Amino acid sequence: MLVSEVVTSRDMNRFIRFPWKIYRHDPNWVPPLIPEYRAFLDRRKNPFFEHAEVKFLLASDTAGRICGRIAAIVNHRHVELHGEKAGFFGLFECENDHKVAAALFCAAADFLRSRGMTIMRGPENMSVNDDIGLLVEGFDLPPAIMMPFNRPYYPELVESCGFRKTKDLYAYYGDSLEQQIPARIARGIELCQRRYKFQVRPINLLRLEEEINEVYRVYTEAWEQNWGAIAMTRKEFDYLAAQFKGAMDPDLFLIATVGGEVAGFSLALPDFNQVLIRLNGRLFPFGILKLLWYRRKIDMIRVVTTGVVKKFRHRGIDSCFYYETWKRATAKGMHRGEMSWVFEDNAIMNNALRNLGLRVYKRYRLYGLGL
Repeated sequence: MLVSEVVTSRDMNRFIRFPWKIYRHDPNWVPPLIPEYRAFLDRRKNPFFEHAEVKFLLASDTAGRICGRIAAIVNHRHVELHGEKAGFFGLFECENDHKVAAALFCAAADFLRSRGMTIMRGPENMSVNDDIGLLVEGFDLPPAIMMPFNRPYYPELVESCGFRKTKDLYAYYGDSLEQQIPARIARGIELCQRRYKFQVRPINLLRLEEEINEVYRVYTEAWEQNWGAIAMTRKEFDYLAAQFKGAMDPDLFLIATVGGEVAGFSLALPDFNQVLIRLNGRLFPFGILKLLWYRRKIDMIRVVTTGVVKKFRHRGIDSCFYYETWKRATAKGMHRGEMSWVFEDNAIMNNALRNLGLRVYKRYRLYGLGL
């Protein structure tokens, strides 16, 4: 078994295309759009690389056949902000072979140790602000937009290499055709709005730049004390916003205000994975037509992120976001919804979602290993 670094454009092409081999018989895998995925991994285009070192690795057998891949990641902002020498692994894909997995993780560990790291954690693809976690429950349905997916044997491969659970993350599911938000919850939200005098409205596209500036401010304040959180730089934030632009529905991008001050925001996206799963990674020559056709059939959303600044928490704003999103999405014919991800020990968020009648239908896991 040979593990080598991705150096040439041919190497990167093999790195990008390898998942098609792993998932070729899996109907629930959603192929990424290749041009966008290539740009995401490009050091010249993705601003994440401005504060991170990433080593892309491929495992091959003696005949040169690719058997697995992995990325070893040193996020210098994480080291600085959290005061721990933790490196990460991500983009892990592997045949069901313990030797291949061991070779990949050994090579990733060697790189992280060479940079002074004492912990390897993951998967993060490539940071906590991207899709993270290994799917451990819920393999029977495709992932929602911007959520990871993997083969059922992956957890065993990872654990066989010495990794142990760090944290689980939950994805919640609800269907307005099967359930209604309890009337007491709706009444409670109305009471909170009157008592604490907050309003929830969609983002104003006529003042988009100003609105995005406020969203970035709330984002950096709301997540600064969360476990493992690393606020995106403004360049990273703008890069991610550009990715959202084509999928965003302004009616599902909600802003909360108190006395004219922006107190929080919530972003839900139509689940474009329902379209991407049909495109096999390419828009051309016929993908555009499929995109236009199938986007009209999207019946699900994913609530990607919700944040409220500290001084306005515990006023029902987060519950109001979910309630408003539920109503607005249902009115647009998107009756199913995923709210993800939520750490297993986030009691406030877990209780709020369960009170709305939602259930955990997928579970993801972050692993850790001492180096």
